[in-house]
Amino acid sequence: MSSSTQTSGAAGATPGRRGPSEKEAREVAEAARESGWSKPSFAKELYLGRFDLDLVHPHPRPDPDDEARTTEFLARLRAVCEGLDGEEIERDALVPDATIKALADIGAFGMKIPVAYGGLGLSTVAYARALMLIGSVHPALGALLSAHQSIGVPEPVKLVGTDDQKQRFLPRCAAGAISAFLLTEPDVGSDPARMASTATPVDGGSAYLLDGVKLWTTNGVVAELLVVMARVPAHDGGRGGITAFVVEGDAEGITVERRNAFMGLRGIENGLTRLHRVRVPAENRLGREGEGLKIALTTLNAGRLSIPAMCAAAAKWSLKISREWSAERVQWGRPVGRHEAVGGKIAFVAATAFALESVVELSCALADAGETDIRIEAALAKLWASEMACRVADELVQIRGGRGYETAASLRARGERAVPAEQVLRDLRINRIFEGSSEIMHLLIAREAVDEHLEAAGELASADADLAAKARAAAAASGFYAKWLPQLVAGPGAVPTAFSEFGPLARHLRYVERSSRRLARQTFYGMSRWQAAMEHHQRFLGRVVDIGAELFAMTAVCVRAQMLREDSPEQGRSAQRLADAFCAQARLRVEVLFDSLWTNSDDVDRRLAADVLGGDLTWLEEGVLDPSEGTGPWIAPWEPGPSTEESVWRRTR
Repeated sequence: MSSSTQTSGAAGATPGRRGPSEKEAREVAEAARESGWSKPSFAKELYLGRFDLDLVHPHPRPDPDDEARTTEFLARLRAVCEGLDGEEIERDALVPDATIKALADIGAFGMKIPVAYGGLGLSTVAYARALMLIGSVHPALGALLSAHQSIGVPEPVKLVGTDDQKQRFLPRCAAGAISAFLLTEPDVGSDPARMASTATPVDGGSAYLLDGVKLWTTNGVVAELLVVMARVPAHDGGRGGITAFVVEGDAEGITVERRNAFMGLRGIENGLTRLHRVRVPAENRLGREGEGLKIALTTLNAGRLSIPAMCAAAAKWSLKISREWSAERVQWGRPVGRHEAVGGKIAFVAATAFALESVVELSCALADAGETDIRIEAALAKLWASEMACRVADELVQIRGGRGYETAASLRARGERAVPAEQVLRDLRINRIFEGSSEIMHLLIAREAVDEHLEAAGELASADADLAAKARAAAAASGFYAKWLPQLVAGPGAVPTAFSEFGPLARHLRYVERSSRRLARQTFYGMSRWQAAMEHHQRFLGRVVDIGAELFAMTAVCVRAQMLREDSPEQGRSAQRLADAFCAQARLRVEVLFDSLWTNSDDVDRRLAADVLGGDLTWLEEGVLDPSEGTGPWIAPWEPGPSTEESVWRRTR
């Protein structure tokens, strides 16, 4: 769990400290958002009703030299992984030092770091494939490496660091100096406006003193280097604001107070870190003051692709186990997989595994090509993959029955094959919360998807605008919509011969094109109906996003199947069948989502939620015990000062 973990609900204000208003919080988030679009985006166009297949087809291919280096490294990595023991990690809830050393020895901690700084300089595609392989040993290993490289010190330093910072920090990270990213606080999840950690300039601005408490710091228990986000107060000579710093993990004033334990991901080095007057030289500041959140979001654009990669690995493993079990387990005279009730589940697992890998491969290839803006694609990949992988794992447990619910250790103890199906389900669950919960990802993507609408609407989309301003904005918006709306009436999706080079998959691409225009029209209707109140209709926006995610996945499987058909006709035919099945399944989900845009229980649910939160239904909670009563506050208040803990959980190696 990275310290960029965001929760879906806003935490209550800590007693004694006034929380920011909704408007102030929104302004902080909007200021951190990357608003420009210097490159085209396939997903952005998809939400606007423009299906620009040329942006993703032909499927981007890696440079031959890069592919050769990738193949060579993955062979070395596989040899190391085959000697690792995932069961040991699960049993002891600890990644052995020998495992960390073995990975460091082959350069696994520097996969994304340029060769000039001691790293391997591998592509995003190679990195994703490596994480799939490592995660199949135990997902805690994937979390260790991805938290280090995707959001830890290497990525932000590579993106915005000075030459001096790159020379000082990147070689250390490449050699195995583990890093962590510290953003989340006990009272701060998705709302950075509430950040309480401070970085006070001292000695004429030549240094800062950091104070605060950071929660869910993945790798923080073992990290040698940290990226810390803290608020710099306004001061002479500086603009202040949330700022990023590279901090030595053993600096005076840093205390790791607790190693957290979770439902899954046993072995993850995740803790609670206190900073008390930690002195950081100004030359360790990343970017300018006030740019911390923008740096964090930019880092996550590509960093989020690590989660879909590990989700794809889990789905591929689930397919293998489902196939083997369903072929050997006999009920009522034939293998259970030959019964349609189970066969349908196997088909879903297979098709979704292919789609998950296709989404990862396409998103990463687009990132490597660098010709498009992938911020929406990466966010969609993270959101969609984390949700679908959980469904796949749930089906695996169901297919395995009682043996799916039983732990691998228990199965082994009574002489059966130790298949950790229930562990996979537990381990995957965090991905719907990691690096932006599904609810937050919906809002983030929705903000980008309606960006052009908001620009066109102007003051119409502002709750603070008066009637005169709204009237002027309506007149200005009419010009945009007069041009845009007619384009949504017809397109190549209505032409029976469109996309014919895709063979039997052409009909699915025509569906994607038609649905893209339909989705854009529905979004416009929502904007017209609710205007400034659109942001409060989060479930409507969530369905809009989910439709786009399914359409993106359908496109990914089609273009990948086409590429595989060109490379190997035999494998290509199998890929076509997988893509065809996936698209047929996805189309059913899309139609349900379209229907629920306007036919739903949102209003009823909104009123019921208000009743619950207002305390009107507490009688419904009677008749059960609450084992959590008397165990302390829901949200631990931030308190300045040194740690009073007797035990320190920093792990030394």
